[in-house]
Amino acid sequence: MFGKMQADLVEQLSAIRAQGLYKSERLIASPQDTLLTLADGRKVINFCANNYLGLANHPEIIQAAQQALQQWGYGLSSVRFICGTQTIHKELEKNLSDFLGTDDTILFSSCFDANGGVFEPLFDEKCAIISDELNHASIIDGVRLCKAQRFRFNHMDMNDLARCLQESRDAKYRIIATDGVFSMDGHLAPLPQICELAEQYDALVMVDDSHATGYLGASGRGTAEHFGLIGKIDIITTTFGKALGGASGGCISGRQAIIEFMRQRSRPYLFSNTLSPAVVGATIKALELIHQHPALPRRTLDNARYFRQQMEQNGFAIIPGETAIVPVMLYDEPLAIKMADHLLQEGIYVIGFTYPVVPRGKARIRVQLSAAHTPEQIDQAVAAFRRVRDRLGLTPGH
Repeated sequence: MFGKMQADLVEQLSAIRAQGLYKSERLIASPQDTLLTLADGRKVINFCANNYLGLANHPEIIQAAQQALQQWGYGLSSVRFICGTQTIHKELEKNLSDFLGTDDTILFSSCFDANGGVFEPLFDEKCAIISDELNHASIIDGVRLCKAQRFRFNHMDMNDLARCLQESRDAKYRIIATDGVFSMDGHLAPLPQICELAEQYDALVMVDDSHATGYLGASGRGTAEHFGLIGKIDIITTTFGKALGGASGGCISGRQAIIEFMRQRSRPYLFSNTLSPAVVGATIKALELIHQHPALPRRTLDNARYFRQQMEQNGFAIIPGETAIVPVMLYDEPLAIKMADHLLQEGIYVIGFTYPVVPRGKARIRVQLSAAHTPEQIDQAVAAFRRVRDRLGLTPGH
C-alpha cells in the first residue's frame, strides 16, 4: 500500500529540492549560546535563535533546572487534573500572572498547544474569530479546530479589521486574535488601535506574545507593557521556549473566568502530560532574572537597533521595525539558502527562510539579536554579510 504514496512523496521532495525550498538540519555539538560549536568542530556566532535574553545556557537557569529535577523528579506521567500538579506548577502560574498583569494563568507543554486549545472551548458556531492574515501557524490551527465563523483581516490593516467587525456584528461573541510581534517580519501589532476597535464593537482581544515576552516593554512584560495596556488584553498566550530560558512550555493568561474554564475544557490541557518540573523550575528562575537584571531587555533592543542601523548603512534591504527580529530581504528562495550557506562559511550562523514559512517571493534571512551578543560579534556579522554579498555579485539592496 505504501508504494504509491512513497512514489508521490519522493516526487514532491524532488520538486521541493529543485525549487530551492528543501530544509536541512544543521548539527550543533554544544549548548545554545551566541557562540556555537558545530558537529564538524567549527565555531560560529549564532544570529538566528529566539534566545532574546541569552538565558538558554545561563548558569542560574541550568542550576534551577537541576535543583527542580532533584527535588521534584523527571516527570509526572500524568495530566494536570489527575496527579500532575505540583506546588511549583501553581507557583509558576502565579508568577506569570503577576509578571503579565493578568488574573490567572494555565500552563501548557508549548504555546502551540496553548493556541490549539484556547478557541474551541469558548467559541461555537454562533461566535466569530477575527484573525490577522499573518498570524502564527498555531493560531491558524487553533481556529481550524473550533466551529466559530472565521474572518481574516489584511495584515495590521485597521480599516479591514473594522470591516470584519461590522460583518460579524450578529455573532454571540467575537474575538480579535493577533500576534504581538509577528515572527517573520518583526512587526509590532497595533494593539492600541485593536483595543479601541474591540471596545467600540464589543469584542475580546487575544494576543500571542511569544516573540515579545521577556524583552519588550520597560520591564520585559511584552507588547501590553510596551503600549501601556497591562490588564487590558483579555487573553495572552506565550511561550517559555524563547526569551524565558529557551526550552519548552507555554501558557494562556488572562481573565479569571476564561482561565478557569480552560481547566475544564481545553483539550491539550486535559489530555497532554503536565509540564516537566525541570522546565517549571527554570522558568521561575528566568522570571527572577528578568526582575533582577532590568538592563537585559534594553540590551536586546540596543543590539537590534545597532545591527539594523549598520545593515541599512551598508545598503541591505531591511524590513523596518523596532523588535529583536531583523529580516534581511533577498526575495529569491535559492539565493536565501545560498547566502546563508556562505555566511556559515564566514562563521555566522543564520538560516534562509523560504516558502511555506514565508510567502513565495518573500525569501529572507531572519536575523535575531540577543542581549548576549557583543558589539564585536555584531560587527563581524555585518562584515560577513557584506563580503558574501560581494562574493555573490549582488548589488546594494540585497
